[in-house]
Amino acid sequence: MNRSNYESPLSSRYASNKMQYIFSPDKKFSTWRRLWVALARAEMELGLPVTQEQVDELEAHVDGIDYEMAAKKERELRHDVMAHIHTYGALCPKAMPIIHLGATSCYVGDNTDIIIMREGLILVRDQLVRVLSALAQFSDKYKSLPTLGFTHFQAAQLVTVGKRATLWMNELLQDLDEVEYRISGLKLLGCKGTTGTQASFLELFNGDHEKCKELDRRIAREMGFESTVPISGQTYSRKVDAAVLATLSGIAQSACKFATDIRLLCHLKEVEEPFEASQIGSSAMPYKRNPMRCERICSLARYVIADAANPAYTSATQWFERTLDDSANKRISVPEAFLAVDAILNIYENVAAGLVVHEKVIEKHVLEELPFMASENILMDAVKRGGDRQKLHERIRVHSQKAGRNVKDLGLTNNLIDLLASDPMFGLSQEELSAHIEPSRYIGRCPEQVTDFLNDYVRPILKANHSALAEKTAELMV
Repeated sequence: MNRSNYESPLSSRYASNKMQYIFSPDKKFSTWRRLWVALARAEMELGLPVTQEQVDELEAHVDGIDYEMAAKKERELRHDVMAHIHTYGALCPKAMPIIHLGATSCYVGDNTDIIIMREGLILVRDQLVRVLSALAQFSDKYKSLPTLGFTHFQAAQLVTVGKRATLWMNELLQDLDEVEYRISGLKLLGCKGTTGTQASFLELFNGDHEKCKELDRRIAREMGFESTVPISGQTYSRKVDAAVLATLSGIAQSACKFATDIRLLCHLKEVEEPFEASQIGSSAMPYKRNPMRCERICSLARYVIADAANPAYTSATQWFERTLDDSANKRISVPEAFLAVDAILNIYENVAAGLVVHEKVIEKHVLEELPFMASENILMDAVKRGGDRQKLHERIRVHSQKAGRNVKDLGLTNNLIDLLASDPMFGLSQEELSAHIEPSRYIGRCPEQVTDFLNDYVRPILKANHSALAEKTAELMV
């Protein structure tokens, strides 16, 4: 490894080997060659002067790319596609005259980009399924554990630990729908020529329009696609890149929401991300257990969300049938977004599978706030026993203010129940009042909502994507 040159942390530190391979030179340039094979084969089958021997020669040398020769040729020709044509042709002298016949650079460049993005999205889809599986187990386990629900990060009504996890899963299900939609909607560019008119192929086929269309169809089938784009300039519309990165941005948004919630819960000491036995939280403070994995999710998510603006601007500024100001931007923005989301989801899966719940701390926080939340039920109970609703409401307000001062100003426990028990206006014993602060009375349908959500929405997806669950959680550098 050359330590004197910059290297992307996404490659050296964060992204998985699988995603890195998808965006590697080997994958890119071997796919170029597969496209040249598909083009030659289709042209041969449609009657052009291409022989089976030439197709076989091309097919035999799809791999084993001479990068040194390609670099030398690119310095000489100042054109990356022509450099690789000559490098390929050196291995395939019989086929050299027909490589790239009728095509323009975008034939290999754009079609490869679509193929690679689809493979990247398939990997992302499988990662989303594994995260959902981990959260589903967590949600089911804690579906009945009461915890404080928050609005504005102020204690509100109770929810359950498992119900909160369904909020995270629900957003991931939306992301999964988006990913599936993008995968199913991606189409190859096909062979459209320099301005999208297929003029060169129409010339090759002596004006036979049907053969021009059939050429597209055959190449699409060989590369695993059902169809090609119906119309284009030299390139496929750059709105495709913008849409794909918008989908990746959505995943980053969902992951960041989850990680932010865990960071806040970690501060409350209620729920924590996994922490290894020998892990160091701080170089200066040995006692620290910083939520560094969730912080990393948020950090990478911020990058992806910002990066998604790149292809949007690129799409908006394309001129007529083709300009080249997309190229340098695409080379960076698209792969980096995929690598960052790959890293985010690997960390997300790791955290979700190892969440630590501190039930006693959660219970303590619930009981500190529950007397206030129970006040409406206590009011109704006292009214049913003959009390005056308005007078009782005022007494509860006064006692609540006093209990609040005890908690906030004196650091004491919440003694609202004691204050109400000593007030003869309520006519309720300590035991009767205490029955009102049983947390399970205040969680509504949380357990049932979790069960229904898992059964109706999550488990069918896990079953349909069971092969993705065989993958192990990625190794993380934490």
